[in-house]
Amino acid sequence: MYLIVVGAGDIGGPLIDIATRSGNEVVVIEQDDERADLIASEHDCLVLNADATTKETLQEAGAGQADAMISTTDQDATNIMVCLLAKELEIPAVVSVVHNPQHMALFEQIGVNTMENPQQLIAEYLYRAVARPAIVDYLRIGEQAEVFEITVTENAPIVGKTLHEAAEEGLLPKDVLVVAIEREGQDPPLTPQGDTEIHANDLLTVYSGFGADPELTDVFGHPEDRLE
Repeated sequence: MYLIVVGAGDIGGPLIDIATRSGNEVVVIEQDDERADLIASEHDCLVLNADATTKETLQEAGAGQADAMISTTDQDATNIMVCLLAKELEIPAVVSVVHNPQHMALFEQIGVNTMENPQQLIAEYLYRAVARPAIVDYLRIGEQAEVFEITVTENAPIVGKTLHEAAEEGLLPKDVLVVAIEREGQDPPLTPQGDTEIHANDLLTVYSGFGADPELTDVFGHPEDRLE
């Protein structure tokens, strides 16, 4: 994939690392001299020390052959301008960070895929880590739904029951799905069916339409895992 990344700061830097290590052809546009030099010295990619809010810079970066452009600067005004130019230059996929939620509509109007306020997402993730430490990882989907990982304890109400039995007994509501089970000695992870029995120490990947509610995570054996 031919990828243009605008900005090499706290978000752009790790993104560039992931994209280059994954074997993509990456072009970076960074206006700060020191950041541009650092990225050029550390990664196998073309770095343009230039202003991305000009059409000429994006054209120089190869907009005509790019598969995608991601704008990661810390200024929404810069990101929206870069995205407008990318759309004008017909880059197929345009993605941007959005720092102020009030600006989301502007990006949506021009058809830009967005990631809202990464600082807020990090803050929520850190709070979740201390508020519900049993949840290994989670991803929010929409306003309420979440996908999360949780380990089943020996005393969990669901241990020894099949998923079908857990649903019949009301342990797993209808808008909750166990989508994967990592179990010692099993590789790759199990794809659960209705007759799959849950064991202690299973690491479950769970989809919940109402999020990782304490009443739900209690089912997996963590009633004490609550920060009031």
